[in-house]
Amino acid sequence: MKALLLGAMLLLTGCFYPQGERQASQVPYLDQLASVQSAVDSFQENTGVLPIQTFNEQTPTYNRYVIDFRQLIPRYMQEPPGTAFENGGVYQYVLVDVEEDPTVKLIDLQSVSTIQDFTRKINTYRSQHTYAPVKEFVADGIFELDYEKLSYDQPPVVISPYTGNTLPLLYSNQGEIIIDYASDINQIIQEHEVEEGEDLRPLLYENSPFVPFHSVPYTLNEDQEPELDPQFIHTTEE
Repeated sequence: MKALLLGAMLLLTGCFYPQGERQASQVPYLDQLASVQSAVDSFQENTGVLPIQTFNEQTPTYNRYVIDFRQLIPRYMQEPPGTAFENGGVYQYVLVDVEEDPTVKLIDLQSVSTIQDFTRKINTYRSQHTYAPVKEFVADGIFELDYEKLSYDQPPVVISPYTGNTLPLLYSNQGEIIIDYASDINQIIQEHEVEEGEDLRPLLYENSPFVPFHSVPYTLNEDQEPELDPQFIHTTEE
């Protein structure tokens, strides 16, 4: 079943990317994803537990179940995949749906340097002005910042692992950096029926290898558009 899902992932996520980007970004790691899934399944079958790193209850959901390759090597795998952070790659391998159907997904770490630079600039500004330079209120406790005051010529963005589009960075009153996935979600919900109050983020990774890094939950507003849910402003998925 999981092999079929991985095949569907290749077809469906490929639709989001231009042909060149699809070949460079999608195809090479799907075999590695399947290999890790097989190793995780075998490990759980033999031990009754999952091969994950230790976490605490404050760990965001999508970072909570990071695969511990040390538990898989050498019996279940020879080494971590070449795309894995542990082997010099740009992806962190994690699990979702651990209670019902543990499924291997990826965190795209290529946005980390942009987020770190954004954080440094905010901290530098706050050391001189106390508060971050708020430009616009986005949701309860979430803001767009004045990027010019942070010495940017253009607003900082990261590349979506889902669509290849650029995604803006937001800031919470808890000092958290948030990637705004609204445009990606809006594209996906055109082909899905969703319920009122439903967190829309699972739609992003349902047919994609990636989980939404540095995210907060989204729900539909009265105009049937995705918006940041103010009930969850303190649950950033870093």
